[in-house]
Amino acid sequence: MDPRDTAPDSWEQEDDVEATIDGQLEPAFTTLNVNAKPFVPNVNAAEFVPSFAMKAPSENLDSAVPVENGDTEMTTEEPWDQKEAEPSEEEPGGGSCGDRGPVVAAAMEETASEMMEEEEEMPVPKVPPVQPDAPKKEHINVVFIGHVDAGKSTIGGQIMYLTGMVDKRTLEKYEREAKEKNRETWYLSWALDTNQEERDKGKTVEVGRAYFETDKKHFTILDAPGHKSFVPNMIGGASQADLAVLVISARKGEFETGFEKGGQTREHAMLAKTAGVKHLIVLVNKMDDPTVNWSLERYEECKEKLVPFLKKVGFNPKKDIHFMPCSGLTGANLKEPTDMCSWYTGLPFIPHLDSLPNFNRSSDGPVRLPIVDKYKDMGTVILGKLESGSISKAQQLVMMPNRHVVEVLSLLSDDVETDDAGPGENLKLRLKGIEEEEILPGFILCNAENLCHSGRTFDAQIVIIEHKSIICPGYNAVLHIHTCIEEVQITALICLVDKKSGEKSKTRPRFVKQDQVCIARLRTAGTICLETFKDFPQMGRFTLRDEGKTIAIGKVLKLVAERD
Repeated sequence: MDPRDTAPDSWEQEDDVEATIDGQLEPAFTTLNVNAKPFVPNVNAAEFVPSFAMKAPSENLDSAVPVENGDTEMTTEEPWDQKEAEPSEEEPGGGSCGDRGPVVAAAMEETASEMMEEEEEMPVPKVPPVQPDAPKKEHINVVFIGHVDAGKSTIGGQIMYLTGMVDKRTLEKYEREAKEKNRETWYLSWALDTNQEERDKGKTVEVGRAYFETDKKHFTILDAPGHKSFVPNMIGGASQADLAVLVISARKGEFETGFEKGGQTREHAMLAKTAGVKHLIVLVNKMDDPTVNWSLERYEECKEKLVPFLKKVGFNPKKDIHFMPCSGLTGANLKEPTDMCSWYTGLPFIPHLDSLPNFNRSSDGPVRLPIVDKYKDMGTVILGKLESGSISKAQQLVMMPNRHVVEVLSLLSDDVETDDAGPGENLKLRLKGIEEEEILPGFILCNAENLCHSGRTFDAQIVIIEHKSIICPGYNAVLHIHTCIEEVQITALICLVDKKSGEKSKTRPRFVKQDQVCIARLRTAGTICLETFKDFPQMGRFTLRDEGKTIAIGKVLKLVAERD
């Protein structure tokens, strides 16, 4: 019984004690505030900042302290904002400090010693040492395309491991997990295939994203799905790429299935070309396979079959295409040359990427950012590749075709926060002034002075690639233009174009069939953003698909105004 009796007693006593302490505390706090001015740690804290070459805030901090609680926050926040703007130019560390401003303001109210801790933490965000010269590296987006199981994700994972983007421990963990599922050769692809379904089936579904750096360039890997059911996803990935890597398997039987009529090797190469990829690297993968064993004959055989086809698609074999053998699983000839393959004298894959000439991009053009994806995360976040122009923080932009005015709250380039971004970068933008439901993939962010064109009817030149029967006016298909997917109807055929001479027929054709080129009028189900191919190629080329096959590729010649 004893302890039970004492328990309530002690609680009561403690309550009394607390009350008295409270009483003493209030005057103590007020005295603290008055004394705060000559307090030493405060001055030290202000002295701490000049690592960012800043003297102004020191005076502000001193004068701010004696003011009442509510006001302190106001006055201290102001200099922090200025400070945020200033260091951002020369020191990306500055941005993160600015974000911390209100925290410090709050800390000042509590105790000065805590504030000192805050101040000491400040230089910490300068972890990535590459930051200050980061913008100098050119951003290049590489899309990995090819037939199912050619080894795209495995090569992507291997590259990330070789460039130090995935540490050994993580890979060992993947290897253990893959062994448990009797899939030990798949572990590298798990670095890019992150969701459970992709891992269980060993097939990429979404376009995987990762990035790696070489000495001169910054690369974003877009790992496209190879399966024919997910070609629409692959088109979205290819539309963001500057450079395509066509992965083909040298293993006996695998190359053949990938390349025949139903295989994805042909379709992907063609889609990459229409998506505007100028340069193609063909990686002949699985050279370490027992059926191949790094044989030159097999490599040449694959090459001979591919070149005529790639030529037909529109790649120039001498300038645009580069072949190289490799093994994704062992990593041979990806970063270091291999002894197994003495007959290949060129550079391995990563050094070859590094040695490519620069892409000339104009940063002074109009802002064009086709949206690939969007989601909610403390506001509306959109993903996309900036095709032209440059975007900076707090900039006002217009979302086309709905003409919503939005403001950029923050921008991340490959998951690193920056204050401005140039063309070619893969961005995540957090926007203000628009709800996530109001955005669809295929919308375009523009600057208010120079909006992109939008409409439903346009004239285009189309090449029919694969279609069993004839195509007449009234034919419906799915249009893929930049990141936009929309139903479209061919409303009229205007004329046929002769492939060799480029002459246009005088009479209107009644139908077109496979391998013909025609100029047609198309009308989409809803309003879409597009430009003529002449003005802005990235938004003027498209593919038409139907029943899971790519039927035609084309370019927009002119936009037709709507008749009311």
